[in-house]
Amino acid sequence: MASAIRTAVSAHGGTIGADDRGTRLAGSLSGTNLERAADYNQRIVLQAIRISDETTRSDLASLTGLTPPTIANITRRLLDLGLIVEAGRRFGMRGQPALRLRVNPDGCFSIGINIDRDHYTIVTLDLAGNVRTRAVKEISFAMPEHVLSCLRAEVAAIRASGAIDEKRLIGVGVALPDDLGSVALPHRPEGYEVWNHLDVAGLVREVLPLPVHIDNDAAAAAIGEAQFGSGLTQPSFFYVLISAGLGGGMVMDGTYVRGATARSGEIGFLPDPSASRAGATVQDTVSLSALLARIEEAGGATDDIEALSEDMPVVRRWLDDATRSLTNPLVAVNCLVNPAAVLIGGRLPEPLIDALVARLNSALDKVPMPAIAPVLRAATSGDAPAIGAAILPFLDRVLPTESALMQAGRS
Repeated sequence: MASAIRTAVSAHGGTIGADDRGTRLAGSLSGTNLERAADYNQRIVLQAIRISDETTRSDLASLTGLTPPTIANITRRLLDLGLIVEAGRRFGMRGQPALRLRVNPDGCFSIGINIDRDHYTIVTLDLAGNVRTRAVKEISFAMPEHVLSCLRAEVAAIRASGAIDEKRLIGVGVALPDDLGSVALPHRPEGYEVWNHLDVAGLVREVLPLPVHIDNDAAAAAIGEAQFGSGLTQPSFFYVLISAGLGGGMVMDGTYVRGATARSGEIGFLPDPSASRAGATVQDTVSLSALLARIEEAGGATDDIEALSEDMPVVRRWLDDATRSLTNPLVAVNCLVNPAAVLIGGRLPEPLIDALVARLNSALDKVPMPAIAPVLRAATSGDAPAIGAAILPFLDRVLPTESALMQAGRS
């Protein structure tokens, strides 16, 4: 049964990148075939069951527009695969009580890894979106050999815990910033540029010989939010990820929009005219690295992020400056993209995210614009990149994406 869920990744050689998941109709028209259409319908039904919590076959037919016989066939396959389970019958309606269906959390699992300049996080996720295990290591500019050593230890701990059925582990997702070893941030050591040329998928497969999916950290966070967070009620949003750096991601109608070279949403590299230093970018102010550098300069402690408070004068000044730096970029986002919401996530303590959200909403309210999206704290904030990374194998194998429906055209 597990092999039916976890088929080897054929042409990718075990590595799936952003370009593979971003397949869309382009210059060469892409069609589909019956096999792909059937697979896509199965993914749609599974997604409908997942977001409904519990539902019936008749409700699924109404929700998806598929015929009752098609729904019956698909749900039978999903039950056989162990991806859904029966949850009793619905009474109180006319006729025979309808059988209720729900997603089986143990149907399949994935591992998500977020590697950043100030930490790494490893989570295991089940099909219902529950985090089964979580490990976070606060470490500045970890080198590949250190990450590999800790990954070995964490995978051993996951196996020993029995938290997941390893036979139903379908893949690994890795989220890390673009140009991880290049962007100049305070205290970056010599040799850290090794990350720019490293085969990250190969590194992970030394420990986990599974399909490896790699994506930008902000993209992964936005994808995670779309699948298991605010995206379930806000299908179009712009995600701002405040971590060691600053990233962004755009989701429109439930689909992550990558741009021509998969660099959409790079809000951190926008110039910041409000900064005192010439040539400064928004990331130079709005990032956890920038905040901690200010605290360090003021003689404060930077070893406990959760202890940071708006009551600290240096933090309060940073919040004011971050608001000034972000206001014009978010005005541009509203004008160009027209999202339903702007979501703020990342590694800032939630009270600081809430304080920044309040300041940004107040600043944007003063801008004369026809449509201003509210700024909100993301539902999956702290571990969003790792959780989003763990969702990537689900999108590749069982959940609906446009690339699952389209077959590559022949050149």
